[in-house]
Amino acid sequence: MTFLKSLLAGGATLALTATGALAEPALIFDLGGKFDKSFNEAAYAGAQRWADETGGTYKELEMQSEAQREQALRRLAETGANPIVTTGFAFADVLNQVAPDYPDTRFVIIDTVVEQPNVQSVVYNEPEGSYLAGILAGMASKSGTAGFIGGMDIPLIHKFRCGFAQGFMAARPDGKVVTNFTGTTPAAWNDPVKGAELARAQIAQGADVIYAAAGGTGIGVLQAAADEGILSVGVDSNQNHLHPGKVLTSVLKRVDNSVYDAFKAGTAVEPGVKVMDLKSDGVGLAMDDNNKPLITAEMTAAVDDAKAKIIAGETKVHDYMTDNACPVE
Repeated sequence: MTFLKSLLAGGATLALTATGALAEPALIFDLGGKFDKSFNEAAYAGAQRWADETGGTYKELEMQSEAQREQALRRLAETGANPIVTTGFAFADVLNQVAPDYPDTRFVIIDTVVEQPNVQSVVYNEPEGSYLAGILAGMASKSGTAGFIGGMDIPLIHKFRCGFAQGFMAARPDGKVVTNFTGTTPAAWNDPVKGAELARAQIAQGADVIYAAAGGTGIGVLQAAADEGILSVGVDSNQNHLHPGKVLTSVLKRVDNSVYDAFKAGTAVEPGVKVMDLKSDGVGLAMDDNNKPLITAEMTAAVDDAKAKIIAGETKVHDYMTDNACPVE
């Protein structure tokens, strides 16, 4: 049913799941590709769930370069797409420019806040899910050393880092977390070779559990961890199945739910800020048959207890966006 047509100069493509009427919703993936097995793929899963349930059609676009962001948004708006969902903080500047020119179009941006009257901003409490993964990692680690590998060195990814480190140290007060980032440009999200190199370097420093919050780069981290016989922690999508019995858990960032909800609301998408946290099932941990042998009853109880205390406000998980000094540093 799918067909492709050229949308932008430079190779970006617009995919329509079928020919259809105007006011179809649209989804623009961030750099790294639709099938990155992480952030973008979670967005795709939400769109597909909506299409499967409703029989509706939607437009989707994979960019090839940073320069295409503004043109992509304008072209989609001009085709009548509504709402238009953008994945990733990097759309913020261009959305601030484009949204006022299309006041009748609803836009949704995932992972940052854009203050425009026709924009819904969806943000996540990633530190809460990461804290729970840190608890598991602290209980699973034999060496007392965990690793964190981030993609692009930006405040958003430090949110994952700080939450994970705080949870790990809560479970292992005498432990430590080794940290590396893949880079400082968008290319950092899609470099599995570099991810694997960093993972092996952290293993050499004693890490026996490594959390990768790095988009497609994380695939290399998880592969290296499995090859070296240590545990890893996936991110965004459920990555447990990539290496059954080797991925301790995956920190779910329910981007799929956000895209699904936006498509379901259609042109009635409500502008403003929408916060997704543990309480709203916006973040959490993946537990399934692939990691079941790794999770003891004691670990489950510890995670359940930590989750309840976070939701009740008894445990405060550090948010790097409000305080860039992690409490465990």
